[in-house]
Amino acid sequence: SEERRICVFRVMGPLQKSVYWRLSLIFVFTAFMFFVDVFTVHHFSCASLRESGNVNFLDESPEKNFSYDISNENRSLSIAFAESFNVSTNKRGTENKNKHVMSSECGDNKLREYGLTMYMSGLLLGSLFGGALSDKYGKKVLLVGCSTIQAIIALMPAFIPNAIFHLTARLIGGIMCCGINIASFSLGVEWSLPRYHVWPPALLSFSFSIGMMFLALIAYLASNWQQFYLAIAVPQLLCIPLYFCIPESPRWLLMKKRFSTLEEYRHESRKDQENLDLILETVGMKTQQPIEQNNASERISDFQHFKSQTIVQRLCIMSFISLSSALTYYGICFNVGNFGVNIYLAQFFSGLTEMPTLLVPLLLVRFGRRTFTMISLLMSGSGCLLSLLVSKLCDMPSLVMALALIGKLCMQTTVFVSLLYGIELFPTVIRQKCVGFVNLWYRIGCILNAVLSPKDGISLEAMICYGSGPILGAGLCLLLPETSGISLPDTVQDCKKQPVPSLFSKSRKVHVPGKDCSGLEPIQELQ
Repeated sequence: SEERRICVFRVMGPLQKSVYWRLSLIFVFTAFMFFVDVFTVHHFSCASLRESGNVNFLDESPEKNFSYDISNENRSLSIAFAESFNVSTNKRGTENKNKHVMSSECGDNKLREYGLTMYMSGLLLGSLFGGALSDKYGKKVLLVGCSTIQAIIALMPAFIPNAIFHLTARLIGGIMCCGINIASFSLGVEWSLPRYHVWPPALLSFSFSIGMMFLALIAYLASNWQQFYLAIAVPQLLCIPLYFCIPESPRWLLMKKRFSTLEEYRHESRKDQENLDLILETVGMKTQQPIEQNNASERISDFQHFKSQTIVQRLCIMSFISLSSALTYYGICFNVGNFGVNIYLAQFFSGLTEMPTLLVPLLLVRFGRRTFTMISLLMSGSGCLLSLLVSKLCDMPSLVMALALIGKLCMQTTVFVSLLYGIELFPTVIRQKCVGFVNLWYRIGCILNAVLSPKDGISLEAMICYGSGPILGAGLCLLLPETSGISLPDTVQDCKKQPVPSLFSKSRKVHVPGKDCSGLEPIQELQ
C-alpha cells in the first residue's frame, strides 16, 4: 500500500501537482464557510448567565444589529455570537430576564436554523446550473469565480453586522460552495490518469477535514464575531492570485479545440507532456464512438430509458442511500455541540475523524465498490445506534460523541465511494441525469437537516433515524452489482449485463494493462 501511494505521486508532473495542492487549499477554505453556522449560535452555559444576569433575549426580531462590545471579555465566542444576533446586553439584569434566558434554552437557535437552511438551499440552487456553467465557460473560470466570491462573502459580515445580510450571504455562499465542488472534483479527476481517478476526491476530502479542524482552532482563539470572520476571510483573499494559475481541464480544452493552450501545458515539463498525452489519448478513445450507435441512441428518448426496471431500481436505491447519508452526516456535523462536550473540541475531532478517508482508494482495490459501501453503511448505522444505547445506559458524553463521530467517518467514506459508484451504475446515455437525480435527494437531506435541527440536543427519534437509515441502505446494496474492474456501461442493456454477486462472493481483481511503475499492478478505476 505504501509503495502504491508513492507510485501515485511519482507519476504526477509538476502541472498536475500544482492542480492538486491548489484545489486542496480551496477545500480547506470551503470547510471554513461550510461549518460557520456551528459557531454562530450555540447553547452556552446557563450557569454563567445565571450568575451574571445581564443578558436578555429578544425573540421578536432576529434582525438586531450585532454588537462587538461585550462587557465580559472572558465570555466564549458562542455567547458573543448569540448576543450579536438577538441578544441585548444590560448590566441591570433582573430575575425575570434570567428566567427568560432559561426558558429560551439558553440561546435562540432559530437563526442558526435559518443560516443552515439558506446555505443548504444555496447548494441545491447551485447544483441546478453549476454543471451547465462549467461546460460552457470551463471549470477553471467557474472555480476562480466561485472562490473569489466566497472570499468576499466571508469578509463582508465582519463589517456589515446585520442578520438579514448574514442569511443572504449564507445563501450565496452555498451556491459558491456547490460551484467549487462541481469544478474541483471534475478538474482533479480529469487531470489524473484513468487508473488514479479515485485519488483526487480522496485528497480533497482529506483537505476538507483539515479545514474543519482549523475552523475549531480559529473559533476558539477569536474573541468576537468580527475577529472570527476576518480570520477566515483574509487568508482566502490573499490566496486568490494562486487560483489564476490553475490549468484548465484538458478534456474541456480538447472539446473546445483550444490546442494552443494544450501545447503550452505540454511544454511545461517532460512528465507533464507524457501524462497529458495519456489523458488526451483516453479522451480521444471515448469520443470516437460509431456514428451509427450515436444515431440509434438519439432515436431512443430518455423516458424510454427510465422505463427500465433496472434503472428505476438503481435510482431508488442510490437516492435512498444519498438521502440517509446526508441526514446522518450533516445531522452529526451540525450538532457536535449537542453531545454535552466542549464545542471546539467536538468540531476539532469531527474533522480529525475524517482524515482516514485518504486511505479509501487502497481499501477500494481490495474490497470493491459494493462490499465497501455495505461495510461503511453498516458501521455508520451501528455507531449511531450504539451511541444512542450508551447515552441511555450511562452518562458518558465523550463516549457517545466518539461513537457518533465513528459513524460519521463511515458515512463520509460512503458518500465518497457513492460518488464513483453512482457513475458506474448508470449508462452513458442518461448518466448525468441519473447522477443529478441522486444528488438532488442528497441536497434534500441537507435541507431537511437544517429545517428539522434539534433545539435541545439530538433527540431519540433523530438518532434512530441516523442509525436505521444507513443499515437499511446496506441491505439494499445487495441488489446492486459490483462495478470494480468493469468498463462503464453505455446502454441500458450493458447495465443489465453487470453481474450481481452473492453476499459472500469475493470481488475479482482485474488487471488492466497500462503504464505503471515499480512493476505494480495499476489501480483500475473509472475508465
